[in-house]
Amino acid sequence: MRILHIDSNHSLLLEQLSNLGFQNEEDCSGSKSDIEEKIHKYDGIVLRSRFSIDKSFIDKARKLKFIGRVGAGLENIDCDYAEKKGIVLIAAPEGNRNAVGEHALGMLLSLFNKLNKADREVRNGQWLREENRGVELDGQTVGLIGYGHMGKSFAKKLRGFDTEVLCYDIKPGMADANCTQVSLKELQQRATIISIHTPQTPLTRHMIDLNFINQCRHPFWLINTARGTAVCTKDLVTALKSGKIVGAGLDVLEYEKKSFEKLFTSAMPAAFDYLIAAENVLLSPHVAGWTIESKEKLAQTIVDKIKQHFCTPI
Repeated sequence: MRILHIDSNHSLLLEQLSNLGFQNEEDCSGSKSDIEEKIHKYDGIVLRSRFSIDKSFIDKARKLKFIGRVGAGLENIDCDYAEKKGIVLIAAPEGNRNAVGEHALGMLLSLFNKLNKADREVRNGQWLREENRGVELDGQTVGLIGYGHMGKSFAKKLRGFDTEVLCYDIKPGMADANCTQVSLKELQQRATIISIHTPQTPLTRHMIDLNFINQCRHPFWLINTARGTAVCTKDLVTALKSGKIVGAGLDVLEYEKKSFEKLFTSAMPAAFDYLIAAENVLLSPHVAGWTIESKEKLAQTIVDKIKQHFCTPI
């Protein structure tokens, strides 16, 4: 089987697939149209998020048996059409779930203790102790929206704190020892922290908007390490200004390109200008799952799943 790799990944991906008998070829710079011209030659393609795999691309991939995404989400792939064509879809949420859980916790603790703000002030010669008095995580009620690999990882990290952890998920029976599953309405009534762990779907687009926010009983802290489109940014800014959202940790932004590699190059809206100036907002460039360890684990997960599907046990 010939596999085309169109993004750079951990070296073990190529090494182990080669050892399993696959023929690997790389093209990490060709345009989408360049790849489309030759994709008919390949049995598999492995990518991160360089471009979308749409119906037109799939139609040209006449031999394709699998698409491997070295990451968690598959929103850049026309999954329904691929599955109709008998193409196996392989993702690797197991590979970066620990990294995402740690990043979400780090963002939350940094916001609670004003670490980003305090660091800047001390570097500028300011020693403001009372102004940087923090709040504690113990005693808070954490509401997780989405309780798959990432939500479960964050809940596990919270075990060392005296918190109540709730989750809402469209699938029933998702609760475990670290979390109690509740309705969305109950989560909105009880949570003082809300963390998003959902995939990007039509249902989750602008899920966090003024209507959602106004239905929450308490002012709350918001963490988003999932997808930027889950939050309506202008409504977030309105809630930050009013105090209904106390602070926000955003690893992802509504304005990201689909590749997640950069922000839009055009002029950014006023809502973004507010976010970058706000002291109660912490931003990072879509790196929650982007650790040294997760790079290796993501690649290993893809290898293991390709092996499971396409290698006959001896």
